[in-house]
Amino acid sequence: MSITARVTAIVVLLLALAAVLGPRLYPRDESRPAPQAAIEAPPRTVVTVHTVRSERLSERLSTTGTLRANEQIELTTEMAGKVASIHFREGGRVEEGDILLELDASELTAQRERASLRVELASRREERQRELLGDGLLSAQEYDFVRTELDVLLSELALVEAQLRKTTLRAPFGGVVGLRFVSPGAYVTPQTVVASLQDLDPIKVDFTIPERHAARVRLGDQIDLSVAGVTERFLAEVYAIEPGVDPATRSLVIRARRPNPNSLLRPGAFADVSVVVTDVPEALTVPSVAVVPELGGKKVFVVEEGVARSRPVETGIRTDTLVEVTSGLVAGEQVIVGGVERVRSGDAVDAHPAE
Repeated sequence: MSITARVTAIVVLLLALAAVLGPRLYPRDESRPAPQAAIEAPPRTVVTVHTVRSERLSERLSTTGTLRANEQIELTTEMAGKVASIHFREGGRVEEGDILLELDASELTAQRERASLRVELASRREERQRELLGDGLLSAQEYDFVRTELDVLLSELALVEAQLRKTTLRAPFGGVVGLRFVSPGAYVTPQTVVASLQDLDPIKVDFTIPERHAARVRLGDQIDLSVAGVTERFLAEVYAIEPGVDPATRSLVIRARRPNPNSLLRPGAFADVSVVVTDVPEALTVPSVAVVPELGGKKVFVVEEGVARSRPVETGIRTDTLVEVTSGLVAGEQVIVGGVERVRSGDAVDAHPAE
């Protein structure tokens, strides 16, 4: 008999012995339960969901600005002289044309009186010479000389009166006068600042936006602003836009204004400005936490009959908490916002509305 045949016979003999002796050597434990017929279904993943709805959504750009007075100047005199009298109160309201300060004009007043007398004398002489010219007793050349002399004296009188007017400082516009820096009897020049004058109603705000948003802000747009120390927020209207972008900062300067009857807003204050750059009246929105970025796009998980389904979406504008979905969803669908990291497409879920 060959070796192969012998090995085969031995294996057959061993299998036969195992079949006979196995139950005796290893009796069955009747207390051990039989294996389950089927594996129990895994528990559902608990998630919170948000119902997709249509609402107005605005994309805002946050920036900073500076408040400015409607009109603002530093008051100075047009000529040098000694302060004769002051007619304004510090921090008080003045109207356009009000006299604020007068310089000593005694010398100019005397010059005006002298010039007036000389004009009066020259006017009488011119009148007599005109009569003689009409009677043919005076040449036209002689009359022209007298008439020219009168015109020169009239010009000198007008010059003195103009200088005299410069001794009075008047308010160029209505507003609030600031702190006074001169006193009666002080000698001032056109370089001496008497006080400031500011028109605070309306108030202006200058702010900048990046050049990439330049085409998204237009005249008449509303902005929202706030300042330190005032809890109220204010709306202002854009009324002027700088025509060019600043090449140093690549930003565009925009100016807005709003009424300020109570002077709550003061020039020079720092302002936090919020600008609406895009407004969609009826946007399909979902919370930003529902959108999951992936390679080549974005997706959300939609609950369909208790099962999470992955859905590719395209998004538009966004706020701090919401995202506009431009395609991939319809109003009324439920997207997962809580537990997104624990689910996969096809998982059974136990969905609860988000608070």
